[in-house]
Amino acid sequence: MTENAAEKASTQRMTVVVTGASGRTGSRVAQAARDAGLTVRAASRALGFDWEDPTTWAETLRDADAAYLMYPSDVGSPAAAEGIGALAREAVGLGVRRLVLLSARGEDQALPTEEALKSSGAHWTVVRATWFAQNFSEGPLVEGMAHGELVFPAGEVREPFVDVRDIADVVTAVLTSGDRYVGRTLELTGPRLLTWREAVAEISAATGTTITYTPVPTRSYGDALAGFGVPPEEVELLVEVFETLMDGRNSHLTDDVREVLGRPPRDFTGFVREAAAAGAWKA
Repeated sequence: MTENAAEKASTQRMTVVVTGASGRTGSRVAQAARDAGLTVRAASRALGFDWEDPTTWAETLRDADAAYLMYPSDVGSPAAAEGIGALAREAVGLGVRRLVLLSARGEDQALPTEEALKSSGAHWTVVRATWFAQNFSEGPLVEGMAHGELVFPAGEVREPFVDVRDIADVVTAVLTSGDRYVGRTLELTGPRLLTWREAVAEISAATGTTITYTPVPTRSYGDALAGFGVPPEEVELLVEVFETLMDGRNSHLTDDVREVLGRPPRDFTGFVREAAAAGAWKA
């Protein structure tokens, strides 16, 4: 058997646990992993896995080869550092040493969570993603945009929006590349920089509707979140994150998507065209 054939056979025998398997990134990671021939073990509360209940972890992890870790609230929260660290240690104890963590590019608050993974004894890879393109088409921002306005505390900062499908492809490639990316921190961006105003203008043009972008102070945005019932501690964390993350620190590109996948990242325009055709912003 050739080396490539042996590696392919090993990949086809690999079982990967995908946390957040019904979510924005997890669902795509699960699909990309299946397409690559991996056996996917979906982990979600509906399937008996609960980040807040460590007694549910072992059954999900046992006899797996790898895991994709996506914490359900912000990766920069103290709960994330505690949860990721504890789960990573349990995974290593069960023989699941190959762990890939989804982190946030430029988010200083996420560093303790990354450190918790690194100190667990795992064969780790950290994938730091910039702002998802799909945050415009899935999740809490969509309703306002469907009614003609995006209110957000991003000012006029430029962001290299990344397509979640590229994140999924990178995670899958990392898992199927042996030790090539063990101990690496990858930063994933799209191929160009856009302001939120420019991104909304592209969506507006693609949908044939008028969608305006209204930048607001971070604290005002936090007050609005509180008014919608977001817990106070989560509001405070998000305000802290946005106050630092939107200072332009992410306004540059990386080549990590191309390094891992051998192709350029997907462009925002293509994402917008597809999402508009699927009716993402219809009221």
